[in-house]
Amino acid sequence: MSGYYCQTLSAERLRLCYELAPRRVQRYLQAEIDFALARIAPTDAVLEMGCGYGRVLEQLIDRARLIVGIDTSRESLRLAREMIGDAPSCRLHEMDAAAMSFPDASFNVVLCIQNGISAFGVDRRTLLSEAIRVTAPGGMVLFSSYSPRFWDDRLEWFRIQSEHGLLGEIDEDATGDGIIVCKDGFRATTVSGDEFLALCAACGVEGRITEVDASSIFCEIEIGAAKDSTKEPGEP
Repeated sequence: MSGYYCQTLSAERLRLCYELAPRRVQRYLQAEIDFALARIAPTDAVLEMGCGYGRVLEQLIDRARLIVGIDTSRESLRLAREMIGDAPSCRLHEMDAAAMSFPDASFNVVLCIQNGISAFGVDRRTLLSEAIRVTAPGGMVLFSSYSPRFWDDRLEWFRIQSEHGLLGEIDEDATGDGIIVCKDGFRATTVSGDEFLALCAACGVEGRITEVDASSIFCEIEIGAAKDSTKEPGEP
């Protein structure tokens, strides 16, 4: 669905999706950020894959040495720059998360949260492999998806987005079992803890699954293999 987030759901429209989120969804969104922040040190270089309009980046800026956000939507990146301003510790790049131009071992922490692994609409193994590739020894990769226990709140949020014309009309007959389908072709899936672990095994790494706030499933991967980098972190 990467084209959908460039053409239909980007910049101001994407921001409105989050502004319309009910209280329980707002708690979920903040719980994800808090979980990530607890794993970031002041000396870290951090990458957020699929940074959108900068919702997460805003809270990362003062917590790490370097913050880099990538997204395929130029309009979302423009809004992110407006929101963040000229913070020297934050860099933004228009880039495909499944084919990044950063050198190996560029970052200490790589984030792909808020179900990006499904929302990006790319091969999941390729996406995870790229995240692992650009993470330095001793670093961490964090991916998240929705917890099954959050289904009712998630569906309510997506119905609100649809009612405001941000998404197509929800196909209620096709929606269920963790998948939300809209009549305009939009399809929102999830990744289970077991699926995350299977992806990790396919990529030759071990993952640790944690449920957060009864709303998110996080997959944490600690990187141990030695890698080399000849460029400053965050430079493609």
